[in-house]
Amino acid sequence: MTTEPSLPSLPSLPSLPSLLISELNTPTVWPASAVLAPGGDIAVAGVGLAELADRYGTPVYVLDEDEVRARARAWRRALPGAEVVYAAKAFLCRAVVDWIEQEGLGLDVCSAGELRLAAGRGFPPERIVLHGNAKSPQDLSTALRLGVGRIVIDSACETARIAAQMPGPEPQRVMVRVLPGIEAGAHPKIRTGTEGQKFGLSIADGSAADTVDRILGQPRLELVGLHCHLGSQIAEAEPYAEAVRRLVAFLAAIRDRHGVMLPELNLGGGFAVAYLPGDPAPAPSVYGELITRTLASACAEHGLPAPALTVEPGRSIMAPAGIALYRVLSVKRGAGGVFVAVDGGMSDNPRPALYGARYTVRRVGRTSTAPMRTATVVGRHCEAGDVLAGPVELPEDIRPGDVLAAPAAGAYQVSMASGYNMTGRPPVVAVSKGGSRLLVRRESFEDLAARDIGL
Repeated sequence: MTTEPSLPSLPSLPSLPSLLISELNTPTVWPASAVLAPGGDIAVAGVGLAELADRYGTPVYVLDEDEVRARARAWRRALPGAEVVYAAKAFLCRAVVDWIEQEGLGLDVCSAGELRLAAGRGFPPERIVLHGNAKSPQDLSTALRLGVGRIVIDSACETARIAAQMPGPEPQRVMVRVLPGIEAGAHPKIRTGTEGQKFGLSIADGSAADTVDRILGQPRLELVGLHCHLGSQIAEAEPYAEAVRRLVAFLAAIRDRHGVMLPELNLGGGFAVAYLPGDPAPAPSVYGELITRTLASACAEHGLPAPALTVEPGRSIMAPAGIALYRVLSVKRGAGGVFVAVDGGMSDNPRPALYGARYTVRRVGRTSTAPMRTATVVGRHCEAGDVLAGPVELPEDIRPGDVLAAPAAGAYQVSMASGYNMTGRPPVVAVSKGGSRLLVRRESFEDLAARDIGL
């Protein structure tokens, strides 16, 4: 998305740090609706962030509904002939299910829980794809009972397991997740298209071809195509083009061996977003143009009709629409630097501890003329690795009670949140057209205690 948020002419504008102004001019870090507001605040979708912190408490996650919808539409425009499927693992709740359905996207789920949530909102099961390298019996039985559109087979043993559980005479449509042997992604822990890891079946060692043989021998399964997922935070389109070339070559090999032309190709997701100003984050059209061109060329080279294409963006739809709000609890200044401790941490955002994710952080709701100083924003938990962001630039007069905002927080934070230290997971609030509403309430002590059966 390239639309820049407008910056109003406000009396408080000259006193705001210039770095904040430049970041608000980076629409891939802040939602497109973000504008500077009086009193040192930032308004998103017409609602002040400091006001939201006061109303809902902190930590709290804010989702710009219109940003989510706009990004979903951008993917549909980028690949008008393809099926766009939202990766629910990025973040899912009832409202998000509704938004995704209303925007015409499919849904990629990885568990019976995600599947049941979608089904409970009436999401069309034929537009659902079930993933997972280790699907439980409950995952498979729920998917088969509801009649999901595709099940992605991730290991050879799933073939007979799915066929044996088929409830009716109609075959289940399946795809094979293959490893194309492509290294892509921002960190080794989120690269999933390379050899020698838990996902998928290798083209190189023959396991993908063996699994295709097994599926084609199962009359209760209908093999409709190939699937791959290269990784996460992939900031270039070329890895996807190379994946297309390798998978189309494999489609040709299947045709030559079995006389079957598989009609579908799913390239997964992993499209990058910006967490810091200047991070590369190509628009969906950049990926879409190269993928479309490469698919046509590769199919022509192998004499294949072009398969129906599917992509599975998750982070690129949800992350830039979200902002995490925290309240400062303490500030320590010493030889080791400045540590700003907040009322959240790795319990609501484990990404920095897991693989060194970095964030932009800004104070909202208070103006000052204090100079900016380097600081580290840390969480409240009993781990030295509980660092949310650092180094970051914050005003020198930062103090307890201040509100900090971290943009690009919509994906893989609340969905990965834990109950560490029994702090309770934060609420999620949607903003749109000057209003706000609670989507997911704060997890209370009573919620946590209810699971504890006792002696």
